[in-house]
Amino acid sequence: MNRESKLVRKPIIVIVIGLLLLCFGPMSVASAGQAVSVLNPTIQVNGKTVKLNSRVFNVNGRIYVPAARVAQLFGAKTSWNNMNEELTIHTALNDQIVIGNGVPVVYFNEGRYRMDARPFLKDERLYLPLRLVSEILHADLKVSADADVIKLTTVQPATVAADNGLDVVVQSYSVSKKELLNRNELAGTAEVKPGTKLRVIVPSFLDQPAKSFTDADLMLLAKITMVESGYEPYAGQLALANVILNRVKDPRFPDTIRDVIYSGRQFPPAHNGLLDKSKPNATSLRAAKDALNGKNNIGNALYFYNPGISKGAFWSSLDTVATIGHHRFAA
Repeated sequence: MNRESKLVRKPIIVIVIGLLLLCFGPMSVASAGQAVSVLNPTIQVNGKTVKLNSRVFNVNGRIYVPAARVAQLFGAKTSWNNMNEELTIHTALNDQIVIGNGVPVVYFNEGRYRMDARPFLKDERLYLPLRLVSEILHADLKVSADADVIKLTTVQPATVAADNGLDVVVQSYSVSKKELLNRNELAGTAEVKPGTKLRVIVPSFLDQPAKSFTDADLMLLAKITMVESGYEPYAGQLALANVILNRVKDPRFPDTIRDVIYSGRQFPPAHNGLLDKSKPNATSLRAAKDALNGKNNIGNALYFYNPGISKGAFWSSLDTVATIGHHRFAA
């Protein structure tokens, strides 16, 4: 990791422990200046009072619930991938949803979409805003003014009638035809026959498709992450992957993952053959995928270095954003 040309900034060193930036539980949210409280609401599902056996949180006015537990109350099947910290939900209406800890992108059926909130892990449960959970589960949501009563009710799919059926559905559920067709994975020119059952609750994230990436991008990012920081914990590998993605977005650097890695001198393995021989492990693959899906624990850092090896005026001039393992990450 050698020096690259950069305007020297006034050295203002602010060291933030990177691992703490990965803690998305309510305590870390509170430390970021957000209002957090524990709620004890009465929860009703289809008219019956239920117990979650988990805490419910209010974070800046949004109610967060354990997504798997609520999904199970609606007959959904759930599975937890401990290695990747991902929850998969198979709903009663055959939707498949994958959400990850701290990852703002949700996999919904065949698409990827950007949510307006990041799931967080607390008490060994993955929490998501109640509103998003209800939309995913095709449920109507009513919350009392003081949030002490929460009512969730299954909304059955609408059946298209013989005459003007689709128009009636659109009017009855206050959704556009485009939204309705998109929710049911139908082309805009598709003929919707009478008797067709349509899902009518449209998750709010469906109009926010996530930026795409190729398998080649994922593998190359995982390989450089492995060869540069494979000995570091997941947090350090996630940070390394984000340095590259931050450069892609910065006009001072090339605008593709490949060009960032192969240009300049920050990544010697790209020029000495080590990158080509790299075989990313599960942690490096997870770090690369999470970074591509928007999980970032180093803000806008553009550089990383080992302070025990890289010394000199250039490195000391950088503003440290985080120190994770053996590396400092700086802007």
